[in-house]
Formats: sequence, structure tokens, C-alpha cells
Amino acid sequence: MSSKPERPRFDTTIPNAGRIADYFLGGKDNFAADREAAQVALALAPELPAMSREGRRFLGRAVRFLAGAGIRQFVDIGCGLPTQGNVHEIVRAVAPDARVVHVDNDPMVVVHAQALLPDGPLTTVVEADVRDTERMLAHPGLTGMIDFDQPVAILLFALLQDITDDVLAMQVVTDLHKAITPGSHMAISHAVSDLRPETTAKLAALYQARGSITGPHRDNLRTKAEVEHFFDGLTLVEPGVVYVPQWRPEETMLHRPDSIWIVGGVGRKK
Repeated sequence: MSSKPERPRFDTTIPNAGRIADYFLGGKDNFAADREAAQVALALAPELPAMSREGRRFLGRAVRFLAGAGIRQFVDIGCGLPTQGNVHEIVRAVAPDARVVHVDNDPMVVVHAQALLPDGPLTTVVEADVRDTERMLAHPGLTGMIDFDQPVAILLFALLQDITDDVLAMQVVTDLHKAITPGSHMAISHAVSDLRPETTAKLAALYQARGSITGPHRDNLRTKAEVEHFFDGLTLVEPGVVYVPQWRPEETMLHRPDSIWIVGGVGRKK
């Protein structure tokens, strides 16, 4: 990529999307600015905590599917603050020998994850920014754990929605697609504007105004059709890109699909 993103500064006065999500999930790793922004967001969209929980459920189902399909290498990009049901915990329950690398560009996230990760050679966390994909892929913490000549799962849960530059977001996905070998998979979840366009436009403006999302301003979230383009060149696993409660549900749906405006899918590289 032509320019390297500025390394994020740890600033508790600026809301952080990951810490806001932590608040919605009932976590304690957030600050006053995060909680204030969360409360304003909740006034616009009271369903946000339910959406966060459904997003985590999708993560669990997708990761279990991938581990069950034989994937033994996972790169969890934009991993966010440690919460119950981390990717490495889900993977270990299915494939104890799998290797997991968590990646985040937030120094606070990395410090927390390092403190909570189990000791051992199969799990690590690295501080890197996916917007500089070349540099991230060359990080010794990643290359020392992941063999990109073997199938790998690239996990982009609730990440691309924070990269509001459409060209950059597609370039990130394209670079990751090129880096993985056939038999690898990419899993993506992404909030979309289709179901609640007025609400999501107000939320996009809120997060932009408070500095929790940087980059060129979008008037609204991407649409489901725009998210589907991130899977170009991949073979979609059934049922394709759908609202996350509909992706291989393992239990009775707790919410109407039209109340959870997050889509998700898993694609396989041929």
C-alpha cells in the first residue's frame, strides 16, 4: 500500500469501537468516553447489545465449522478486547493442536490479550495494523506461528466496517486473499445499512464525530451487496452471506433476523 497508517495512540478520552463493543457485552475493559458514546448509540439503536451477542455467536459457529473442516491455523485480525469465548478457546475445544494468532492495532488490546493468553507455543498475539497488510504479514510473531504455504483461516469479524475507505478495505481483502494458499478460508462479519438505513446513518455520523472511527467519511454503513464483494474469488460456504442469526444456527434463534443488521459468511479459496 502506498502509505503506512499512523500507529494508534492509547487515549482513554477518545471512544474506541472495540471498548464500546466490550461495554455492550457486559465487559469491564472500557472507559468513561466509551460508556458515554455507548449510551448515545443505545438511544439510537437499543438492539446493539443483542447484535454484539449475535456477532459473538456467529464467530463461535464459524470458527467451530472451520476447525471441524480441518483448518489448523487461524489468524484473528482485529481480535478486540479479551472476552468470553475467544477464538483460541473455541478452536482448542475442537482442535487442541491448532495454532492461533490474534492481531490488533490497539496497544491496550495487545497488553490485555498477552496477560490472558494461555502459556504455550500454539497461541500468540501481535500488534499490527491490517491496513498495512504487507507489514502485518511479515511480522515475526505471525510468520513464526503461521505457515502460509498450508491452509489457514483468516478471520475478519466486525473489522472491515471500521475501515471506512472502500478502496482500502477492498485492498486489504485482496492482499489477504493473495497471501493464502488454496484450501484456506476467509470469514467475515460486517454490520450493514439495508435494514435500518436511517439509524445506521446516524450511528455512522456519531462514531465519526467522536473519533472512534477514522478515515474518509461514509454517510452510512456498507450494504449487504457491498459486503458480498469482499468474497469475490472465493467459493462461499452454504448458506452464503446472510444475516448472522441465519448462518448455520445451532439453536433456536433468539432474535428475528431482521433485528440483527449484521451479515456474515465464510469463503474458501479454490
